[in-house]
Amino acid sequence: MAVCARLCGVGPARGCRRRGAQQKGAAGDSSEPDTDPEEGGGGGCGEAAAAAEDDDAAEERIEGAALAESSPRGRAPLSLLDLPPELLVQIFGSLPGTDLPNLALVCSAFRRILRTDTIWRRRCKEVLHRYRHILGLWQPDIGPYGGLLNVVVDGLFIIGWMYLPPHDPHVDDPMRVKPLFRIHLMERKSATVECMYGHKGPHSGHIQIVKKDEFSTKCNQTDHHRMSGGRQEEFRTWLREEWGRTLEDIFHEHMQELILMKFIYTSQYDNCLTYRRIYLPPRSAIDLIKPGLFKGTYGSHGLEIVMLSFHGKKAKGTKITGDPNIPAGQQTVEIDLAHPIQLPDIENLSNFSELSRIVLEVQEQVRREQQQQEEEGGREKEHQPQAQEEEGEEEQPQPGPSQQEAGRGAEGPATEEGATAQGSPPAACPFVLPGGIASRNEDYPRTCRACFYGTGLIAGHGFTSPERTPGVFVLFDDDRFGFIWLELQSFSLYSRIKDSFQNADAPSQEAFDEMLKNIQLLTS
Repeated sequence: MAVCARLCGVGPARGCRRRGAQQKGAAGDSSEPDTDPEEGGGGGCGEAAAAAEDDDAAEERIEGAALAESSPRGRAPLSLLDLPPELLVQIFGSLPGTDLPNLALVCSAFRRILRTDTIWRRRCKEVLHRYRHILGLWQPDIGPYGGLLNVVVDGLFIIGWMYLPPHDPHVDDPMRVKPLFRIHLMERKSATVECMYGHKGPHSGHIQIVKKDEFSTKCNQTDHHRMSGGRQEEFRTWLREEWGRTLEDIFHEHMQELILMKFIYTSQYDNCLTYRRIYLPPRSAIDLIKPGLFKGTYGSHGLEIVMLSFHGKKAKGTKITGDPNIPAGQQTVEIDLAHPIQLPDIENLSNFSELSRIVLEVQEQVRREQQQQEEEGGREKEHQPQAQEEEGEEEQPQPGPSQQEAGRGAEGPATEEGATAQGSPPAACPFVLPGGIASRNEDYPRTCRACFYGTGLIAGHGFTSPERTPGVFVLFDDDRFGFIWLELQSFSLYSRIKDSFQNADAPSQEAFDEMLKNIQLLTS
């Protein structure tokens, strides 16, 4: 392999290990052969020697003659382009990172091979090893607003991309992305961090890895974030990027106040942020739909990012981005998969009072079941010590669910959703929002697969007096669902984020549950 690298001119001209080995053999040590058996004898070096520099020509001819003697007689000289692409990937991956851009200029074949992810992953591990632990998904600590950062290898760089929801209320549009920082190799053994925030191009930055699942960024030149027109120009630019409109286009006074508050709060960070790792939710065969990240409408707050995960007979929607009422990290909705809701026919569904009656009946049923479980649990605790004393060691308690749990389906959700998860979804039913329900997006699906009882978290400004209120989870298809907030008389529509995220899978269900708990505690 070293011979091939030297023949193509990409290896060090005077310092390659093959040449040192041959010079050592010329001095009398003949224990090491001149060629690698796995590379078929190394071939000739006539083509590469012709392209060498003048000051190395004599040495190349001598070495070429030695290689020719060790090769089979009559064999044509071997060109680097004749080698399999897999071998070229290995050769190029062993070269210094600073040589790779020049190597890409040699020919189109080299340029295509250098686009292989394997080469750059190796460079990150070997040269940028200090930053290898920051690859994956992260949530920035921006007060109640949060965010979604994806750190990836992109060519010669490690880049941190901030993922932003599309402009309100276009929930089905793709996510918007913008770079916050990048790390690239300037010299052989050092990496440079650049801040990408602002509109004046890359400038000096710093990354500090606090611990395995936490790191922070700092901009060393915050003046690059400023605009000549002052804060007013910065606000107008931010408003066009965040909302796709001007302040004059927003007639709702409360919405204007929320937008201005978010700009003032978030702009004070100047890309000096702390990030905490988040995982994508694990998937199970009994899940209603594939878990993941979704964009959702939240009234005057605009679009926010929610993570849908399944936990046995429960499903949870956790905010990745938030607002002053319900901050990022909190559980915005909880779905009770054990209590499906049978909606009335399409004529009666438009009546809000009828839907409210059905939901409140299910809420009362859930309350009674919870109370019964608590009473049964209390009686079991009272009788357990006495039973153990009487039975002694003759009869040991058997592990497993109780009869009540087995009767309720302890292994998964109810029959309807279990059939859905196994590839037999029920027929779609007509759906229409009841009169009086406010919706940011009127372009919601007009058919649904299933509905379930759920609760939604509401609170005052500053997350004051939080409480869970009843609602309806509406499953439209594999990529969209909705939630009717009964008390608020409003509707949120959610659409799946279809971007691909690497290095973001949870190592276990326990690790994912611990992550959810930690991000919730930060804003509790």
